[in-house]
Amino acid sequence: MTKKSLAVAYCRVSTEKETQDRSLERQQEELEHFAAEQGYALEEVFFDRHSGFDVDREGLLNMLDFLKQHKGSVLFIQDETRIGRGNGRIAVLHLLQKTETSIYTLNNTGIIKFSDMDSMLLEILAIVEEYQRKIHNAKIKRGMKRAVENGYRPENNIVNRGNPEGRERIDIPIEQIVTLRQKGLTYEEITATLCTLGFKVSKATVHRRFVEYVENQQS
Repeated sequence: MTKKSLAVAYCRVSTEKETQDRSLERQQEELEHFAAEQGYALEEVFFDRHSGFDVDREGLLNMLDFLKQHKGSVLFIQDETRIGRGNGRIAVLHLLQKTETSIYTLNNTGIIKFSDMDSMLLEILAIVEEYQRKIHNAKIKRGMKRAVENGYRPENNIVNRGNPEGRERIDIPIEQIVTLRQKGLTYEEITATLCTLGFKVSKATVHRRFVEYVENQQS
């Protein structure tokens, strides 16, 4: 038997005025009824009192976190402007698409219907993101190849070797950063190389640690 998808609702008003309280309550009531008509009971209801042009909304971010953890869920909204306006709306729709979320709107009395322009933009975003992944992977491959050609031996520096639980080291290996930098790798390539070895580190941190090392050597 197929497991039924989880369902959530998102309600938003644009201001924090008390007069908007009833609007939020009405949205929730309407969405609970709408979800029931579609055969769903709401697991969570997320609320925001914020402009739709701003994506920094607590309710929205909590909703996206929930849907990321529960892929294939169902989202109920009054209409698509509730999740955002302008570029923010497209950005949120793209994130929902990535989590395989089905979107139901009262406005459409069913699954959301995208305009031709929205469909085209979402398709472009998906294509761009895929190429970004390919470029990132290519940079990692190139950086590792350059390091090996210059004498770097990653098999001697594997983080989780001998650790059956695969736990990652928290400390950042300055000696490897220095070695790779001396072999001509860029900070971006060093970061990508360290990430493949299990070190969670940003390019800014790599740069800062290397500068600190150089300053300490000069003092």
